[in-house]
Amino acid sequence: MEPHWAEGAPIYRQLRDRVVAMILEGILKEGDALPSVRNVAAEFRINPLTVLKAYQELADEQLVEKRRGRGMFVNAGARAQLMSAERERFLQQEWPRIRAVIDRLELDEKTLLSVPPSSDSTP
Repeated sequence: MEPHWAEGAPIYRQLRDRVVAMILEGILKEGDALPSVRNVAAEFRINPLTVLKAYQELADEQLVEKRRGRGMFVNAGARAQLMSAERERFLQQEWPRIRAVIDRLELDEKTLLSVPPSSDSTP
């Protein structure tokens, strides 16, 4: 995780989104422990309550579970749940805009598929 915070979005939400990205990218796998609240707060120089709020959102979404005295762990099926939600969001929100640009520029499938993937795979 990078210690840079964007303006306009609460830090706890950005932290939550970074953990989600780590799950989607396979950095955090099912059963893996999340970094401790104390460590994340110290590393990013943020209030532990901010980290706790981010982790609580993940728990509320049933992506992670708290194990008393042991920490927070990625739930089984969390990645599949996130992938499904991200695919749906993409198809409903992003794809229509992308498709409109493709149509406007009259790009064909061959041209689109010839472009190498970007090395920046940030969700």
